[in-house]
Amino acid sequence: MALIDKHVILERSPSLLLAFSLSVVTIGGILEIAPLFWLENTIEDVEGMRPYSPLELTGRDVYIREGCYVCHSQMIRPMRDEVERYGHYSLAAESMYDHPFQWGSKRTGPDLARVGGRYSDEWHLDHLIDPQSVVPESIIPKYGFLLEAKLEGDQIGDLMATQRLVGVPYTDEQIENASSDFRVQADPDADWDDMLDRYPGAPIGNFDGQPQLTEMDALIAYLQMMGTLVDFSTFVPEKSR
Repeated sequence: MALIDKHVILERSPSLLLAFSLSVVTIGGILEIAPLFWLENTIEDVEGMRPYSPLELTGRDVYIREGCYVCHSQMIRPMRDEVERYGHYSLAAESMYDHPFQWGSKRTGPDLARVGGRYSDEWHLDHLIDPQSVVPESIIPKYGFLLEAKLEGDQIGDLMATQRLVGVPYTDEQIENASSDFRVQADPDADWDDMLDRYPGAPIGNFDGQPQLTEMDALIAYLQMMGTLVDFSTFVPEKSR
């Protein structure tokens, strides 16, 4: 009974309760965060991971701006039903260059962590212009207006330089060639060998079928690379090596 009485004193004093709450949060935070400063790396290196290409990075910004993350997560949990439906569970390394990450907290639509390469560019184009034409039960809005939003790519180098400030390892060469790589990725007739050397595995194509480069190109390029960088047929978790 004496212990309960002491607890009542704590609950009846807002200042005392606040002080104790802050103490508990502080101690818990220190115990969780402090050990990270003694670890060389909190994310294991995974072969194949690279920063986004200029066009993919732009497409990711379009994806975020249009709120796609609200209904689509990009995190497959290690549960049998999710792995069988979506593919290999998500790795922390796959989000290491995301600012912010796109894990999500709910799914109105399917998870998109492994959507890259599952559908053709034409399917994505039709789906974004008129979702119900390919998925009758879809409730997403139409994004045909992205076909009218032309892109020049003049500022993409500045965006990549900013990303480098927060830890994305873009090289000087990648930033210097940002504008040309931006255009080349959406031109299947261009010489894109150098671009692929800088961004291995980047999807190539006239994604929206138009001569001009648009936000639709960028968004589809981003969707087509999602989940394609890691070869899970050869992937071995760090703890199993």
